Amino acid sequence: MLLHVANVLTAEQVTQCRGWLASADWRDGRATAGYQSALAKNNRQLAEDDPIARQLGGVILDALSRNPTFFAGALPRRIFPPLFNRYEGGESFDTHVDNAIRYDRAANPPQPLRTDLAATLFLSAPEDYDGGELVIEDTFGAHAVKLPAGDLALYPGSSLHKVQAVTRGVRVAAFFWIQSLVRSDSQRRLLFDLDVSIQELTQRVPDAPELVRLTGVYHNLLREWSDV
Repeated sequence: MLLHVANVLTAEQVTQCRGWLASADWRDGRATAGYQSALAKNNRQLAEDDPIARQLGGVILDALSRNPTFFAGALPRRIFPPLFNRYEGGESFDTHVDNAIRYDRAANPPQPLRTDLAATLFLSAPEDYDGGELVIEDTFGAHAVKLPAGDLALYPGSSLHKVQAVTRGVRVAAFFWIQSLVRSDSQRRLLFDLDVSIQELTQRVPDAPELVRLTGVYHNLLREWSDV
């Protein structure tokens, strides 16, 4: 499931993030890539232990904790601390697949996280740069994603994906991975559709007797499918 999560960050938070990142210590992004990804990767990135990355990552995690669309789509068990990348002057990241397991080295000892889902949070306005689309492949083809600043793309970590070359301006984004309570993408999609339908029905007919049964179905499916 490819999900657009709007308004994760406010305009003020995006401006704050961009201000901090303007003076950050950007390094060769290949330093954090696996062997195959390093062959395709040409961008810059903040180190995982960079103080600015840690501070802004906290802002993002706090915002995600209050976003019902993200929670419904991801059903997060653990979230990898957000990382930050920058593309300009023709930089790109060719087609690749993310590692199945990432280690959070901020934890002591480092903790493994299964990358069920990947997320890109756009921090640059789409009109500020040319190119830079996040292209995600699934069974229905390739989808080019270029979202407003503050919006997030959530997609299966197993997807082949790439970032098109940025030919004008600068593209800055945060990216991270999620280990979900539900490993299966198809099961998460069913739970998401059911959750959203319950929320919409609650808004329209808050006293509908069917809501109790539908909510029970949701939680019983989550109980059946959750990986805890």
